[in-house]
Amino acid sequence: MFIRTLTVLSCVLALLSGAACADEASIRAEFLKKYPQANVESITKTPYLGLYEMLVDGEVLYTDADFNYLIVGSIIETKTKTNVTDARQREIEDKKLKSLAFPFEQLPFDLAIKKVKGDGSRKVAVFSDPDCPFCRKLEKDIEKITDVTIYIFLFPIEQLHPKAPEMSRAIWCAPDRVKAWDEYMLKGAAPKSPKCDNPVEKLVAYGQSKKINGTPTIFFADGKRVPGAIPAERFEELLNKASAGKP
Repeated sequence: MFIRTLTVLSCVLALLSGAACADEASIRAEFLKKYPQANVESITKTPYLGLYEMLVDGEVLYTDADFNYLIVGSIIETKTKTNVTDARQREIEDKKLKSLAFPFEQLPFDLAIKKVKGDGSRKVAVFSDPDCPFCRKLEKDIEKITDVTIYIFLFPIEQLHPKAPEMSRAIWCAPDRVKAWDEYMLKGAAPKSPKCDNPVEKLVAYGQSKKINGTPTIFFADGKRVPGAIPAERFEELLNKASAGKP
């Protein structure tokens, strides 16, 4: 009797699993009919409201089983006041960043502009485009941070900023690279430098090989990779974690 019960239970679970797969497949098909250019990374049944979570181009969305509605926005669990959408988004992003983590010590430091502040004890690397407004914002935000060595890798994105490769070469060829970088990023003063051998093309090819597709991209000493500008407080927090060897 017990074995028969287990067999029936297994069959029911298999049927339910098959139904869920069928629902996910039909939702994907319906979604792609309406949004053929979108990248549907995953579709998962949630434990609330009979909704399905869709991860589309890195963003969490929701839909019903028949794809009659597409919900864009946050779901709040009222008992604990938890934003389950934000929590899920962070979980997905953390997982993605872990998969992109790279051993800090393997970065090509000989191709970097080395900026030492204070005792330079903490270390961080930034792939940065001199004409990227977010890179300039990051530079201003972290201006007061000290006791850090910052390795600046020139990574101009020509498609977005056509003059950035030329400016990157000018900064590299300046007599004082750190000064030229700071003057341009913080004050907008462009260096007038002679031409010289420079690593700019090499760095662009290197960054692309490591799937760096935006600036700034920050690498902390513990291998953590953060795309985009972050506030000084968060930068300091991640520096301290990396220095302490904390995950």
